Amino acid sequence: MSEGLLIGESFVGDGVNAAHVNTVFGHREGPAGVAWATALATPSAGHVPFVTVLRPSLPVKPLTLFVTKSAPASDEHGLLIWGPAQAGIAAGVADALADGVITREEADSHVLIAAVWVNPGADDADAVFEHNRRSVRTALENGARHLPATDDVIAARHAPSNPFYTPKDPA
Repeated sequence: MSEGLLIGESFVGDGVNAAHVNTVFGHREGPAGVAWATALATPSAGHVPFVTVLRPSLPVKPLTLFVTKSAPASDEHGLLIWGPAQAGIAAGVADALADGVITREEADSHVLIAAVWVNPGADDADAVFEHNRRSVRTALENGARHLPATDDVIAARHAPSNPFYTPKDPA
C-alpha cells in the first residue's frame, strides 16, 4: 500500500443487513498507531473498541481495531456486532492481505481501525457477515487507490443521495 495514512469507505448490501465500513490504515509508529492505541484505551458507554479476531486468540493481521458506529440496541444486535460483523471484518482484512492489497510487511508494521455500522434492525447473520467482509475489503482497496476520484466527487455534487435520504431537488 503506502507509508502514509490511508482512509477508505465502502457500503455493501441494502436494507437492514447492509454494511457500512470506514477504515484508517497506517504505520504503527505514526498517527494511525496513536489513534489505534488511544481508541483501545478509551472506550465509551456502548462503544467498546476491540481487537478483531479470526477465532479466539488468533487476531487478524494487520491488527485491526473494531469500532462500532452504534451502541448495541439489544442483546440480538450486540451478538450481530460481536459475531458475524466481527467475523466478516476479520475475513475481509485477511482477504485484503491474501490479495496483496495489504503487503505481508505491512501486516506486521501497520494497524487498521475499522469503524463498522450494524443496523439495530439487522436480522440475517449470514448477510451481515458477507456484507462486512466485502465492505472492509473494498474500503481497504479504495484507500490504497485513493478513491473516490476527485472528478467523481465533483460530478456527483448535484445529485447527492444515500440509503436514508435523497433530496427532491438537489441542485
